[in-house]
Amino acid sequence: MNHPSHPAVVSRLKRVEGRLRSVIAMIEKGRGCLDLAQQLHAVEKAVGSAKRELIHDHIEHCLEEGDASGTSLKELKQLTKYL
Repeated sequence: MNHPSHPAVVSRLKRVEGRLRSVIAMIEKGRGCLDLAQQLHAVEKAVGSAKRELIHDHIEHCLEEGDASGTSLKELKQLTKYL
């Protein structure tokens, strides 16, 4: 299932992938812990942002209509553990 946000999420995750490769190279080169922690924090924030965008898009496009069986509410409750 594709949503309008998927291309932006993929693009963001590819940038994160590049940044993570840079962090690995920094570790291998023996860079300082403060620099490493700062870069890992940036990677973590970027992944979290992509995750939130994906979940919010799913809520907006898949759960808004809902159905009488309560499937949407059940799925929304499951999604909240990832926010």
